[in-house]
Amino acid sequence: MRLAGKLIALAWMCSLLCSAGGKKKPEPYAIIAGTVFQESGFSLRGANVVLTLQGDPKAKKLQEAVSDVRGEFAFHVPAKPAAYMVKASLKGYRPEEKQATVSGEERIDVTLTLVQESK
Repeated sequence: MRLAGKLIALAWMCSLLCSAGGKKKPEPYAIIAGTVFQESGFSLRGANVVLTLQGDPKAKKLQEAVSDVRGEFAFHVPAKPAAYMVKASLKGYRPEEKQATVSGEERIDVTLTLVQESK
């Protein structure tokens, strides 16, 4: 067998051995997703969205995202019962926060509307 053939066979055997023993079942998760809107009803791009655990006295930031061109954002969280706070903010707007309660492997939708600050 040529060297190239031996290397291909060796790589193939190695990939079989590595994939057979190391596969781990993915952890279940829930999704907290939503959209940030302006008061006018149009989506709001660029809003900073922060996810914290409700009741956390230090309000430690678990995850952070920025709303996309459609105002959308999403977070993956463990699929176990927990209450989260989702807070959106953007310069020139009053921040808004809402609670999202997860009970298992599910999707929770949150709609946040930011009102422009008066000048």
